[in-house]
Amino acid sequence: MKVAIIGSRGYPYVYSGYETLVKELGERLVLKGVEVRVYCHRPLFSHRPRYVNGIELIYMPAIETKVLSQLSNSFFCFLHCCFSKVEVVFVVNTANGPFGLLTLLFRKKTVINLDGIEWQRPKWKGFGSKYFFWASKLATKFYDHLVNDSDEMKKLYQELFNAESTVIAYGAKIRYSQKPELIKKWQLAPNDYYIIVGRLIPDNNADLIIKGFLLSGSVKRLVIVGDVPYLDKYATSLKEMANYDDRLVFTGYVKDQELLAELYHNSYCYFHGHEYGGTNPTMLKAMAYGCSILALNTRFNREMLSNGEFGYFFEKNVNAVREAVEWSEKEEETMFALKRKVRNGITEKYDWDEVTKKYLEVFGTD
Repeated sequence: MKVAIIGSRGYPYVYSGYETLVKELGERLVLKGVEVRVYCHRPLFSHRPRYVNGIELIYMPAIETKVLSQLSNSFFCFLHCCFSKVEVVFVVNTANGPFGLLTLLFRKKTVINLDGIEWQRPKWKGFGSKYFFWASKLATKFYDHLVNDSDEMKKLYQELFNAESTVIAYGAKIRYSQKPELIKKWQLAPNDYYIIVGRLIPDNNADLIIKGFLLSGSVKRLVIVGDVPYLDKYATSLKEMANYDDRLVFTGYVKDQELLAELYHNSYCYFHGHEYGGTNPTMLKAMAYGCSILALNTRFNREMLSNGEFGYFFEKNVNAVREAVEWSEKEEETMFALKRKVRNGITEKYDWDEVTKKYLEVFGTD
């Protein structure tokens, strides 16, 4: 079987949940004897080998504008794939919904991972929001098989589009602290800081968490891991807050995975403000790395944390965040108990080998 993967930035370019999925799934498929081709966004790769770890890489161009870059790249990838001997096409990103018409016409079996409710994200307004809703609706019409990463997202697609889908979550690897001294890079000490991990975009509510934390009487620090790869008013305004309160630490992107893991491991608590996704890879890491967790109260976050068994929730307002900080510091023993049991939430559902097995079933072989 030959499987092509379209819609991510490529491999081994790890930047977000999509690329992590491509890496973990693609490498495991190769080990199971599947021929894997990953389409890559050519401008992102200065070095372009044809094969890496047994995965075939095809580098396709794009019209490099903010609006057309991803869509044009996907369009070229679909065209190339349709005229190839690929048997199964695996697509990520609902923005690619309309392109399913191409693989439908060429009778290529195509599976799409429907990630999140993009049309509700603050960054997409007007036409952008309408496009994502339309693209998601078309995805339910043009693709042979729909995959959602959570039970709640499956329900949402049933409610909105009367469309059935298979639930296959993202995976996580359980890990324990190995080099806690690495966090000294930012003059941090174990259990002396809260952590946020994610892009500095409105969807993730870092502003809400920062403002609520600053209102609390906490003497701990708040470490914000992440950034955006472009000049942005929202991200800049957040980073400027560090000029007025030395409890805030902005690390920027942390690409060293060992260093990032130690930041998770040694935090007092992980704050999760992501609002619009299903199974979120950053919170999965927090669980697998043994963090106590305070998460925004959404249907998706409740599913991941088993309705409070593996974390606690706050509402979407500044005072709720302040109260969550103050409560967590009064309930220190409760937070440490949560650290000891949270890895139990990484069930078979979130195991990469089980994830791969489920995708193989969807692709048509086991």
